[in-house]
Amino acid sequence: MTAAGGRMTVELCVREEEFERLGAPWGRLYRSCHAATPFQSHAWLSSWWQSYGTRGHLRVLLVRDGEDLVAAAPLMRARGPLPVLTPLGGAISDFTDVLLDEAAEGSLRALTEGLAGLASGALLDFREVRPGGCVERVYARWRGPRHVVDDSPCLELPPLPMEELLARLPTPRAQRTRAKLRKLAKLGVESHVVPAEDVPDSLRTLLRLHQLQWQGRKVTTEHLRPRFREHLIRSVRPMVAAGEAVVTEFRLDGEVMAADLTLLSGGLAGGYLYGAHPLLRERKADVATMLLDACTRHTAGERPRTLSLLRGTEPYKRHWRPDPVVNRRYLLARTGTAPLLAAAATSAAARRWGKRLLDARRERRGDAAPE
Repeated sequence: MTAAGGRMTVELCVREEEFERLGAPWGRLYRSCHAATPFQSHAWLSSWWQSYGTRGHLRVLLVRDGEDLVAAAPLMRARGPLPVLTPLGGAISDFTDVLLDEAAEGSLRALTEGLAGLASGALLDFREVRPGGCVERVYARWRGPRHVVDDSPCLELPPLPMEELLARLPTPRAQRTRAKLRKLAKLGVESHVVPAEDVPDSLRTLLRLHQLQWQGRKVTTEHLRPRFREHLIRSVRPMVAAGEAVVTEFRLDGEVMAADLTLLSGGLAGGYLYGAHPLLRERKADVATMLLDACTRHTAGERPRTLSLLRGTEPYKRHWRPDPVVNRRYLLARTGTAPLLAAAATSAAARRWGKRLLDARRERRGDAAPE
């Protein structure tokens, strides 16, 4: 199908092998989209599809200006009896969005028109859109039924070096944190950025340490499954090679005692997953401080990036006085799919009410979220 606007064309990619071949043009589009998060990179999404996708459900909307890919909406048909399109990435991705080449005039209009065509037969349900995401601009242009609600809370820190982040803290807390950094140095903990060729083995170590650190406690069970391990290894190695991820190992007496995965885009760094041996805490090493210190090396400097602590507001994250931000959920429909939108909006309101009750009970008991 062709969208109004001269040479701009809109097409729907439904074949997995075609999506796999989009790596190079998708990468150029991804780098041109300042709002993009690491979860919109081609390596992450194509790998996720291999581990979690359902054959025949792929629906990736592509906008081209001549030969150039200038916008994309990575979608799929959700499982279930109702016609709903959701972004690729699923529950293991903290943010979803569409991609726009902001320098390509008409790309937003063409993408919105293409999505409107899809919405005539299915509800479009964009979960976990970070504030400032490109879906916001689509929503502003939408001419059919639409609805937006809050989704998961997140926490973010500005792109500052560690010493300036410490200056944001109350003096006693900053002094305690400096003491923790000195303790790490005294113990002899050394950090090492892992090269791309060593990423698979390092991620296996990370996941082993992650399982060890949560042994006997509630853990996100998906992180222990083979499909998650395969996705992580398959996606992160090319992301590290492209500068879209960093794996850091922390060694004590020559042995890897902790490992961290931080995902990167042009304006964002997200501390995604880590594993730490319980022995570190036994030796009074503050793991959270160690990890944040390592992350700040990729956020400050010549290429400043906001440091996202991703979804969740656990107490150890709030220690750093981060800025609270809330992801949004955008529901887009046409007249024929408006009843689906109304049902989804009602369901979302009920879930938010139930979550507030659960959070209030946890707060009264003093419980923390598992991860």
